[in-house]
Amino acid sequence: MKLPPPLEAVVESLQKLPGVGAKSAQRMALHLLKEGPEGMAHLAHQLQQAAEKVGFCQVCGAFTDQPTCPICLDPRRDPASLVIVAEASNVLSFERSGHFRGRYHVLGGLISPLRGVGPDQLRIRELLKRLEDHAIQEVILATNPTVDGEATASWLARILEPIGVRTTRIGLGLPIGSDLEYADELTLDRAMEGRRPVG
Repeated sequence: MKLPPPLEAVVESLQKLPGVGAKSAQRMALHLLKEGPEGMAHLAHQLQQAAEKVGFCQVCGAFTDQPTCPICLDPRRDPASLVIVAEASNVLSFERSGHFRGRYHVLGGLISPLRGVGPDQLRIRELLKRLEDHAIQEVILATNPTVDGEATASWLARILEPIGVRTTRIGLGLPIGSDLEYADELTLDRAMEGRRPVG
């Protein structure tokens, strides 16, 4: 049995979300239908509110509903330490860990010649402006360990070197609970490079 076209349109829209396949999208759509018109209207209202009110911090580029995000406004955050990430969602990942107490800078993507994305399309000028007052002592490059992530990290390291700010890269390697037998050579190389003293 085919779904009615309006419900099929909902399923297709939900499938565009990351990690949502056809079956999951259909289950979500059917659940929303069971909620009735009030439940669907409530969800639609919440999505509309988010679309209208959530944007990007004018300082770091993280998600916020104000001109400047709470992280940038927090005087308890270390102004000398800056993590550079590709996307605003990466800030959420760091904040969930609860270990980093510095500030962030979101690039808004990665350098990707194959996709036609160059440094001019990223928030590089804003980064260099933030470094002008020399308050930032360390820049931590936290781009994904992909071809584009590595290329972006290397490019940033080159342009930051003349500025004289200490530039580091997050440690990359084996995740907790993984098996060495299934690790690829690059992951093992990175794990060895990122080793540290025990104890």
